[in-house]
Amino acid sequence: MFTGIDEVDWASLRHAYGSAEDVPALLRGLASADPAEREIALDGMYGSVHHQGNVYDSTLACVPFLFGLMARAEVPDRGGIVELLVSIGEECAAPGHAPADTVVRAGAEAFVALAGDPDAGVRRAAPGALVRFLDEPARVLDVLRQRLTVERDGRVLLAVTEGLGQFVRRHPGHAAAAVDLLTAQSAPPYHPGLRLAALGQLALGAPDRLPADLVPTVVRLLRDRSEQRRGGPDRAETDTLVGRIRRLRPSDEEGSHLLRTLHTALGGRVTDRTALLSGQLTSPDPIDRCNAVWMSAALFREWRADHSEPVALIGAQLWAEQDQLRDASVSVLSELFELAAPAADDLAALLTERPGLRVNRWERGAPTLGGPLKALARSGDPRAVPLLAEVLAGPVVPDDLGHVIVHLGGSAAPLAPALRRGLGRVALDSPDVTDRAVPLLSALRALGHSEAVGEVLRLLRGTPGGPGPREAVAAHAVRTLGSFGPAARVAVPDLRGLLNTGCAAVAAGALWSVEGDASAVLPVLLRELTHEQSGRRRAAAAELARLGPEARPALPALRRMTGSDRLRERMSAAYALWHNAGDPEPVLPVLRSAWTENPRTRGTTAALLTEMGPAGAPLWDLVTTELASPRRHTARAGGYGNHDILKDERLLRRCHEVVGDR
Repeated sequence: MFTGIDEVDWASLRHAYGSAEDVPALLRGLASADPAEREIALDGMYGSVHHQGNVYDSTLACVPFLFGLMARAEVPDRGGIVELLVSIGEECAAPGHAPADTVVRAGAEAFVALAGDPDAGVRRAAPGALVRFLDEPARVLDVLRQRLTVERDGRVLLAVTEGLGQFVRRHPGHAAAAVDLLTAQSAPPYHPGLRLAALGQLALGAPDRLPADLVPTVVRLLRDRSEQRRGGPDRAETDTLVGRIRRLRPSDEEGSHLLRTLHTALGGRVTDRTALLSGQLTSPDPIDRCNAVWMSAALFREWRADHSEPVALIGAQLWAEQDQLRDASVSVLSELFELAAPAADDLAALLTERPGLRVNRWERGAPTLGGPLKALARSGDPRAVPLLAEVLAGPVVPDDLGHVIVHLGGSAAPLAPALRRGLGRVALDSPDVTDRAVPLLSALRALGHSEAVGEVLRLLRGTPGGPGPREAVAAHAVRTLGSFGPAARVAVPDLRGLLNTGCAAVAAGALWSVEGDASAVLPVLLRELTHEQSGRRRAAAAELARLGPEARPALPALRRMTGSDRLRERMSAAYALWHNAGDPEPVLPVLRSAWTENPRTRGTTAALLTEMGPAGAPLWDLVTTELASPRRHTARAGGYGNHDILKDERLLRRCHEVVGDR
């Protein structure tokens, strides 16, 4: 199996970390008698030779040896080798080399024999390999059909079922017989897990063959399966990437995969998915409920709907005895912001009963807010205010506290004095001054607590606006002073001193807020509007918008800026043009192109359309189309993205404000 391995010039080949001269040792490690050594070798293959799914010249050079290892019955854990080959074959090869799938496909005949291998792990990996790489559909289907009749290992049967589903999607011209097999497997007398797998594959490839009572059927099968579930075999515990990933997986990984497949297949059928989640979240089995909590996150992030029922059921999980279930529920709720309101009673009660959950304390670094308190505050529930006051009274203010206070609106006003004191305690020479100060500044700015002028000035004078992280602190301090208006008049000399720094635009804007003298700030903003750095040009346009008609001398430059090849510059210029001139003609084309070119601009665009009123009517079609869409505007496959829910809910509110009752 290693014939010719020493004849390869591995040193001239590359992987993720440079020379591939260490690859022969990894390949030999895959055949070791020591389970830990095998896993470390597989870790190395994924960590360097096939790093993050990439295929290098050394990856392709490994393929013949991986096939050799796979074919030797005495090599343990060959299923992992088959999975590695499949993963390699699904990716693009390094430039100048044969496609990776072609290289793996050339040896696909070997996968046929593996379908009946004595090792169940190999048999489990073989169906997917056969479907992907053997270009003989009729033969592949025959092999899968045969395995269904003779296989007795439940996990292998699940893999065969998944292989049939892949076959349906990959070979639609030969799919009818495979669909019939899946339909038969989805009904009695098959095991509940196998029936769930078949239903998931039908949902992906032949939804017309699903039963009319799909959701009740799935919930019933899930509960039947949970009653019969048994733990899998023990595996060697190793400090490797593979080992760590395995320990992070759900304790019922198989069940999680089965239900996730169904949720993926149902896609935008939100009503069905919500009902399915409700069934999962009321399961007697806490493992099923924990899987459901994690699956709910993808639904919430991707689809707009009334999520109050599953959110309330997630709130009920906070009282579970299992830490993993409670922690999963807190994690999901903390990313829902206002949508977490149906769980607010449970969050508030939990924080009252278990005050230790209000703050997370770490061996190193400052404490952070506990997840339940963060979730309650982000939901806007005023019951978080007295709890946050107790946290603020502590010796160290959690770094993230200021970020959640902004979601409490005016109800957080009683916290302002404590926030001011917290800002006054920030060490100016601390390396984490940015992390400590910026959240507090944001909170004080949101609350308009002008009594904090002295503390903000202290911070500004101690962190001058030079390049680097401290420039961000200075910019936030300046914006905060500007938000205080004339109450910050004592800061005028400091603000004037920043008019020739990287904070020039925001300092000019703050001066305008404090003094209202356009002649003092307009020359600075006009200069910044032509700066070589795009960020400074955008900042100048944003501040010019606040000057209104007083900024008319900037109109020619702003009109030119709407022709920039940078979308964010065009948006900043359009925003300023409307506020400075009130002319929709140069503004509307920029807003329309931005809306379609980058969905993340829609929130800003909708806010401006709200201000424009009837003048924005030519773009109302975009708003009505957005409101009719069931999918979140920043949704990504799989529902990833933490703050996208908040941004999308704000967009929806703004869109409703634009069109009103029309």
